[in-house]
Amino acid sequence: MAEELGTRAVADGEPARWYDELWSAAGRGDVALPWDHTDPNPVLAAFAQPPAPGAGRRAVVVGCGLGADSEHLARLGWETTAFDISPAAVAAVRERYPDSAVDYRVGDLLDLDPDLARGFDLVVEIYTLQALHPSLREAAVTGLHGLLGTGGTALVVQMVRRDDEPRTAEPPWTLTRAEVEALAHDGVRLEALDEVPVEGRAYLLWRAVLSRP
Repeated sequence: MAEELGTRAVADGEPARWYDELWSAAGRGDVALPWDHTDPNPVLAAFAQPPAPGAGRRAVVVGCGLGADSEHLARLGWETTAFDISPAAVAAVRERYPDSAVDYRVGDLLDLDPDLARGFDLVVEIYTLQALHPSLREAAVTGLHGLLGTGGTALVVQMVRRDDEPRTAEPPWTLTRAEVEALAHDGVRLEALDEVPVEGRAYLLWRAVLSRP
C-alpha cells in the first residue's frame, strides 16, 4: 500500500503526502505498519547502549513513528525529543507510551520548529530520508543539519542501493554510497560510513555517523 500511495502522491505533485495517508489507513485498520515494533532499531541499539553518556544531553529522533528508538534513548538518560510529520503517528505513540519522558510532537523535517534549531547532541535519523521523494532530499538534509548542535553527532541509517541499481518510482527511494557521503557539507563531517547486515533480511543498511565540530 505504501508503494501505491507514494506513486499517487508524486503524480499529484504532493510527494510528502503519502506517509500520513498510510498512518491514517493504519488507524482505520486497513493496513498493518511494517515498522510496528517495540525494540529499537538494531543499529541504534548497538550505537547507543549502556553506559552511553545520555544524562544531561539532548537527543532528537526524526520520523519517530511508534517510538521504540525514542524510548530506548530516554531509558539511557537522554533528554529526548521525537517528532513525526503525521499527526496520526504522534497520536499513536502518545497512546502507546502515555507516561513517557519523551517530548513527542508533530513536526516537519522540511520546516523545523525554531526551538529545535542546533539544539541537539545526538540526532537519530533512520529511514526518513529514503521515505522522502528525491526532490525533497536537499531540503531534508538542510533540516537534518539544522538539528545538530556544535560538538554533536548524527546517526543516519538507510537501506543500501548500489550504484548500478535503478531508483524506483515508489518508496523507499534508497540511497547510494555517494548520496550518503553527500550528506556531509557546510561544516558537517562524515566520521564513518559502514554497510551493516540485518539479521533475517536480504538487504544491507548504511550506517553513517556525522558530526559538527
